[in-house]
Amino acid sequence: MNITVVIPLLNEAESLPELCAWIERVMQENGYTYEVILVDDGSTDESWEVIEGLHRANGHIKGIRFQRNYGKSAALNEGFKAAQGEVVITMDADLQDSPDEVPGLYKMIVDEGYDMVSGWKKKRYDNTFTKNLPSKIYNAATRRMTGIYLHDFNCGLKSYRKRVVKSIEVYGEMHRQIPVLAKWAGFRKIGEKVVAHQPRKYGASKFGWERFVNGFLDLGSIMFVGRFGKRPMHFFGFWGSVISFIGLCIWIYLGVSKIAFAKYNMTDRPLFYVGLISIVVGVQLFLAGFLGELITRNAVDRNFYLIEKKEGF
Repeated sequence: MNITVVIPLLNEAESLPELCAWIERVMQENGYTYEVILVDDGSTDESWEVIEGLHRANGHIKGIRFQRNYGKSAALNEGFKAAQGEVVITMDADLQDSPDEVPGLYKMIVDEGYDMVSGWKKKRYDNTFTKNLPSKIYNAATRRMTGIYLHDFNCGLKSYRKRVVKSIEVYGEMHRQIPVLAKWAGFRKIGEKVVAHQPRKYGASKFGWERFVNGFLDLGSIMFVGRFGKRPMHFFGFWGSVISFIGLCIWIYLGVSKIAFAKYNMTDRPLFYVGLISIVVGVQLFLAGFLGELITRNAVDRNFYLIEKKEGF
């Protein structure tokens, strides 16, 4: 199979028939073998009924329905698990991502050898102050922290080599950081393609200002986990040792001062408490690293979601 299109959605019943018809036209024009996986993230409208109808009309369309809302990352993760195509393409269900971009994204993976290609909505139709400006700030910060030079990390329109999506785990709000996850998994050839951005036709955006705060928090998590997730003692143990050593040096200094000069009681000097706190904090950090090492040796499946129904699998 050439292509799997994974589409997470929440309350997008109006847009789904038009989107799937558009995808089908593009696939037929280019002669691709394909599947479309629609992941219903706990919709409260008729989205699932629409998905069932689309599957009956076109066997290439498949559906996964969560029992409740888990978020876009969970939907993508389940879609990635089910994907069978050699190239996996993700897009949003609100018709703001154009399926006409699929052939270009596919060729960059197959012909140009990219592991992952991220869309860049160079011209956007979103509100400048609530979306465009915060997005630019977030993307600039992410580029600087990760060394991945993409203009739009959060663009839903992306393409991946199959082994990329099978090698990464997307949870929480990590869908914004998939290029970073791919890089930490060892996939270095990450490209970018300018893509068309369509004005929203139906409904309203499901994301608010909080996504940018969450995005920075998740970026910090990924940067830490990527470097120290398998060796937490290297971080906590190092800083715990450094801080404890500082505290120990302070106590040695105070002890020598007491013996040599005997002018002050050790506990009368503020430096004594700085040393005490340093040793306590250092020991706690060291223990945190030790416990982290134990936890990493007992892997826990953090991606377990209740799936109510499946269609086409």
